Amino acid sequence: MLEKFRNIFKIPDLKRRILFTLLVFVVYRIGGHVPVPGINAMALGEFLQMQQNTLFGLYDMFAGGNFGRATVFALGIMPYISASIILQLMGTVMPALQKLQQEGEEGRKKITQWTRYLTVGIAGAQSVGVSIFLTQIPATQSGLIVVPNPGLGFALLTVLTLTSGTIFIMWLGEQITERGIGNGISLLIFIGIIDRLPYALMDEVQLLNKGLRSPIEELFLFGLMFLTIAAVVGITQGQRKISVQYAKKVVGRRVYGGQSTHIPLRVNTAGVMPIIFAQTIMFVPSTAATFLPEGAFREWLNTAFTFQSYTYMIFYMLLIIFFTYFYTAIAINPVDMANNLKKQGGLIPSVKPGKRTAEYIDNILTRITLPGAIFLGLIAIFPAIITKQMNVSYNFASFFGGTGLLIMVGVSLDTLQQIESHLLMRHYDGLMKSGKLRGRRRG
Repeated sequence: MLEKFRNIFKIPDLKRRILFTLLVFVVYRIGGHVPVPGINAMALGEFLQMQQNTLFGLYDMFAGGNFGRATVFALGIMPYISASIILQLMGTVMPALQKLQQEGEEGRKKITQWTRYLTVGIAGAQSVGVSIFLTQIPATQSGLIVVPNPGLGFALLTVLTLTSGTIFIMWLGEQITERGIGNGISLLIFIGIIDRLPYALMDEVQLLNKGLRSPIEELFLFGLMFLTIAAVVGITQGQRKISVQYAKKVVGRRVYGGQSTHIPLRVNTAGVMPIIFAQTIMFVPSTAATFLPEGAFREWLNTAFTFQSYTYMIFYMLLIIFFTYFYTAIAINPVDMANNLKKQGGLIPSVKPGKRTAEYIDNILTRITLPGAIFLGLIAIFPAIITKQMNVSYNFASFFGGTGLLIMVGVSLDTLQQIESHLLMRHYDGLMKSGKLRGRRRG
């Protein structure tokens, strides 16, 4: 395996791409420590420490902790993700946008440009909301004030700084995608999540030093984490292959087609999106409760929608199952797949082309989506179960499942596959496949 990793740096183009990606990571981490003027970062961090299980905590995770540190990257890449989701959803109801999505490279370029414009608009609107929100945060328990000098000047400076920070992150992500290795936006989110791992491990070390957890229990936790990651990898890679046979075509003296192939349908087609949608909705009641006056209704919201509540877990899992089917229906259109197969002369054995093929694909997709949806729901609530049953800190428990783990596994697999393709293209052994040649070029 070490020999295979050395092969990476024997390919100049791949070596250059990886080093460029690492350089962008350094720039991103440096920018994540440049504070926004006029904000007391210590006071904001103290406030968000009490909001870990609310919408603010989720946002801070996607921002790589920059929101809690009140840096110029406080909005993170979420405005870009929101813009991408909005355009993707609009493509299902707007024929003009749907047609543009099917135009290939030119259509993709236009949609990318629209996504950038929409990102600027969303970032600007969110910056205004953040500036108002920060000025309304009450003094913390230690008497600190988040914004000592509020006013129009602070609001304008905050909007300009945060919007520029988001645009710069978007540009960094695009540079990684174009000149580096892997999906740039996903990798920046990945780095932000990994940034929390050392702090989570420090929490566990403190528990060991205080005698609150034995080494055997700690080993059990890490073993459980390994099994959880293995299960997530298995589901992420799981596919249902539908056999397709292409008819032979004679053009002149040549015969085209006639080969057999397959359509891969993923068990987890929706990826991490159902958890993000469900988590956003589930955090709304507890987030809204922080702004309500003291009373029975506020107390009920805090009790019913707390992170470790069984009511929270049940509703959370049901929402994830619903959004998994919803997002899968958006991502895959069986009718379009059936029409494309018919145009290309493809045929699923024992299934008539056209409507019957669409129904066949839809039935398979419905069946394989159910276990994927249930698994997503279980993975999403697993950190809450671990926290409740084994006295694990929230930071450490978040690495046992949920949005963070799915993003880390998905991004890691995608990046490894891209590195693998570079290695195999130049006749080296891949990282994920064993071969007869080890670090030796052919011919």
